[in-house]
Amino acid sequence: MHPFFKKIMQKIRNIAIIAHVDHGKTTLVDKMLLAGKLFRDDKADLDQFLDSNDLERERGITILAKNVSINYKGYKINIIDTPGHADFGGEVERVLNMADGVLLLVDAFEGPMPQTRFVLGKAIALGKKPVVVINKVDKPNCRPEEVQEMVFDLMCALDATEEQLDFSTVYGSAKQGWMSDDWHKPLDNIFPVLDAIIEHIPEPVVIEGTPQMQITSLDYSNYVGRIAVGRVHRGTLREGADVALCKRDGSIVRQRIKELNVFEGLGRAKVESVSSGDICAIIGIEGFEIGDTITDLENPEPMPPIAIDEPTMSMLFTINDSPFFGKDGKYVTSRHIYERLMRELDKNLAMRVELTDSADSWTVFGRGILHLSILIETMRREGYELQVGQPQVIIKENGGVKREPVEQLTINLPEESSSRIIDMVTRRKGEMQSMERKGDRIHLEFIIPSRGIIGLSNNVLTASAGEAIMAHRFLEFQPWKGEIEKRQNGSIIAMETGNAFAYALDKLQDRGKFFIDPQTDVYAGQIVGEHSKEGDLVVNVTKSKKLTNVRASGSDDKARLAPPVVFSLEQALEYIKEDEYVELTPKAIRLRKITLDETERKRQGKK
Repeated sequence: MHPFFKKIMQKIRNIAIIAHVDHGKTTLVDKMLLAGKLFRDDKADLDQFLDSNDLERERGITILAKNVSINYKGYKINIIDTPGHADFGGEVERVLNMADGVLLLVDAFEGPMPQTRFVLGKAIALGKKPVVVINKVDKPNCRPEEVQEMVFDLMCALDATEEQLDFSTVYGSAKQGWMSDDWHKPLDNIFPVLDAIIEHIPEPVVIEGTPQMQITSLDYSNYVGRIAVGRVHRGTLREGADVALCKRDGSIVRQRIKELNVFEGLGRAKVESVSSGDICAIIGIEGFEIGDTITDLENPEPMPPIAIDEPTMSMLFTINDSPFFGKDGKYVTSRHIYERLMRELDKNLAMRVELTDSADSWTVFGRGILHLSILIETMRREGYELQVGQPQVIIKENGGVKREPVEQLTINLPEESSSRIIDMVTRRKGEMQSMERKGDRIHLEFIIPSRGIIGLSNNVLTASAGEAIMAHRFLEFQPWKGEIEKRQNGSIIAMETGNAFAYALDKLQDRGKFFIDPQTDVYAGQIVGEHSKEGDLVVNVTKSKKLTNVRASGSDDKARLAPPVVFSLEQALEYIKEDEYVELTPKAIRLRKITLDETERKRQGKK
């Protein structure tokens, strides 16, 4: 290879962006695309590019890692978006394998947050060099210098090397579209970030030899099916070449590359060959899994497979068999749900599906409630109807010792509500690790069993009047911590199917809180509220007022109803007991007893 050619080849930077929810990652990337002259400035208010999925926008989180690329000063910068939440740990590892360095984006007021720590820890362990961007310095009461110290301390705590600790820092406001090396001197562009990437992030090393590429993510197109995406580790891949696909189980399959694409801007461009160090998409590879290696046919050398995070929770998924099934949804049969779960397994690495004894239900394993609820919410929006059972923590037996997953929980909250919340967490077998004062707020760290986190966020938000910021991440499996007290209150259950009347709800208000509005259709066995005492209560909410021809004083009072409790999907999953299901349709989230018939429930209760 001509030495001059080798140099041109390496004008590439592969960088992964790490940031906490809402620290401005998506805005910054949009401005970087602008700087790369991807579109005219008058279109600068275009929608966010990266978080393109509706769910990601609503929750402000990145679930799937996406790729974009920018051309700047003759360099090609591949930007890989990382999910910030620990539940998507499987995604993080793969993304970091494609990058040579990371861009750590931190809020100038909040500083590095727990979930950032999770991803940054993985990046530092893999030896990636960071460039730090301290964003939102236009906010009042921001503290960029302190935050820079906090980032340094965090990297020390994560065992960073001398070289990694010698990171460069850029300050600015992505929203206002400027970055600078000194936050007191704003510029009118964000070039300092791009310059820092070119200067400090190492170029990919060109490795000669037979081609090797690990598939780290996938794309899907209705025309060509699944597309393998990854970074070429060694050698050159060419269009039309025959290659070997080395699978996880050790088998090797012959495949042909039909088309090669590289990332350009927000789209992809067709090329004839891709060499070591660049990220590409390959069309024509069939039956691959993430972590498989594409390599030379004569001399196949697989790369070590990617370690995938173990699931910590499971949930029962089943078809909707309530009296209201099929009213809203397009896909309601077991075949539809099974096929959809199988499609999800193609790209969702940390998920597993097992068949149960019945043909209509499956056990789905995942990384936590968020991981599973994102799947359920996506299915709901696609027109599926299904029911899910109470989330169960995965218990392992090891030499006769029961082991359960434990998590690191961090809560940042105002001082006045701290004692109530510490009490709440310790009752759920949480052990306090540290307590720090930060201004007028307190930062608490606990180690708590995953079981204890189910249903905790609701209570913490209530106890702190919505002020607490809570984050948790999986640590390891530890010996069983003992029983945890659960929700004591029983459920209020509808006695018969019909339309709920305000008159009936009004008369029952002293019995507990309701989850439904008047005029809602309910069915027998549906949970319509929470009983104020232990034990379930069956009531008739479909009873109307009997009209007589005698007008008595006081009989025509208007019903005054307290507003119903409305659950989000996660809250509903955390709320139900083991003999209850959450029924999900595109338009409704309902809670119900698994056994709808009251006499049948009593019979089971006696057993």
